[in-house]
Amino acid sequence: MRPYLTLALAIAAEVTGTAALKASDGFAHLLPSAVVVVGYVGSFYLLGLTLEDLPVGLVYATWAGAGIVGTALLGVVVFEERIDVAAVVGMALVVAGVLVLNVLSEAYAPAH
Repeated sequence: MRPYLTLALAIAAEVTGTAALKASDGFAHLLPSAVVVVGYVGSFYLLGLTLEDLPVGLVYATWAGAGIVGTALLGVVVFEERIDVAAVVGMALVVAGVLVLNVLSEAYAPAH
């Protein structure tokens, strides 16, 4: 279970860093700019830990997909950005792809 916890933390760090990137206003504000650096460094460190136990394709697809959806939803909630039906469908497809890869794909199934 540890690799999935570190992957979840890596996703959270990346989404936090990306939200701070928006808040930094082009790195014009020091605190959000520092959060960007800490968020991305932390995310990549945690990805490295995750890759000790899980395949790179699975990790990267999950990290990227969850980061896309998490960041888009954070934009709606925190920055009052708008999304339309096409965006919701697109995000649902990303989530479906990550689920298929993690749950149904035999490509990344543990060896028995």
